[in-house]
Amino acid sequence: MNTPIYLDYAATTPVDPRVAERMMQYLTPDGVFGNPASRTHALGWQAESAVEGARRQLAQLINCDPREIVWTSGATEADNLALKGAAMANRDRGQHIITSKIEHKAVIDCCKWLEQQGFEITWLTPMADGRVSPQAVAEALREDTLLVSLMAVNNELGVINDIATIGAMLRERGVLFHVDGAQALGKIPLDLGEMPVDMMAFSGHKLYAPKGMGALYVRRSPEVKLEAQIHGGGHERGLRSGTLATHQIVGLGEACQILSHTLSEEQAFLQQLRDRFLGPVLAEPGVHLHGAGAPSVAGIANLGFEGVDGESLMLALRGLAVSSGSACASASLEPSFVLKGIGVSDVLAQGSLRFSFGRFTTREQVDQAAGQVVESLQHLRQRGKLRRSTV
Repeated sequence: MNTPIYLDYAATTPVDPRVAERMMQYLTPDGVFGNPASRTHALGWQAESAVEGARRQLAQLINCDPREIVWTSGATEADNLALKGAAMANRDRGQHIITSKIEHKAVIDCCKWLEQQGFEITWLTPMADGRVSPQAVAEALREDTLLVSLMAVNNELGVINDIATIGAMLRERGVLFHVDGAQALGKIPLDLGEMPVDMMAFSGHKLYAPKGMGALYVRRSPEVKLEAQIHGGGHERGLRSGTLATHQIVGLGEACQILSHTLSEEQAFLQQLRDRFLGPVLAEPGVHLHGAGAPSVAGIANLGFEGVDGESLMLALRGLAVSSGSACASASLEPSFVLKGIGVSDVLAQGSLRFSFGRFTTREQVDQAAGQVVESLQHLRQRGKLRRSTV
């Protein structure tokens, strides 16, 4: 069986071999396999040291205090802790929350749950390019607004929200600001020492670290109060109980260490790959780049194809591993709610695919992929014309 060309890096990345090698040192009997919470022997102390070393590596990449990092199982858990934890701990300050209609399901479903707990949610409509405007946020603010939650980079479109402007406005008004940074970490520079953000969620498997590992940044000055969502042994300063997965934490730390030296160079390379792919594909008639014109990350391109059925196009592109939307919503047969949320018709949304490039994508693969897309598109359209002519 031939391995397809992998162009779904926005869904998940393979673990970098350097990361996997580092993780193996914390798994087996001849490694540091101790429980980081074991304070009575060397293996526990060494594991704790590794955990704190990784915490510093992530903190260095995003320029924050290591004590502002809370380990989680991924961005979904981090989003849950941030939204539910902040809402429950601060509900005396207000019960109004603002978010957008095209956030990740982890945020949308949290907000729907909070509605059931008595909170009022304002669902902002994004602009046609997929961004949420600072003006829309400003107009939605009320005296009882407690929290705003927006993603830094949209996971389906790759467009970048103006987090700095929105955050500065919210900071002036004393409104908490949570940002889903799962698609931002490792793709754009993040300086949380300067950015007016109170909480930001991260996921390891988006940056060549293992699945099942993530983190939540929680600002310490002034301190953001959170109510814990998982109770047990009081780990992570009482915010997230559970035995820490040393090997996965070390893997995330190593991935951050690599990115601290390669981020700008890697993104420049991905931009070249994206442009190389889009050139011949956009030259075909009836191909739309969703979010065109907006600032975006280098590795994501969401394309709509007129005159073809998305499922047929996916079948024709069996040699490519691509996505019809977010991996977290791919079980649904409905058109992407993100594309519908920015005004794309159901027909075009169903004929849309997300292509995302990464560290291990080659120029040769990009050329092959572009050729397959153009060839398949032309073939399907021609077949459609023949069918209609015989009716």
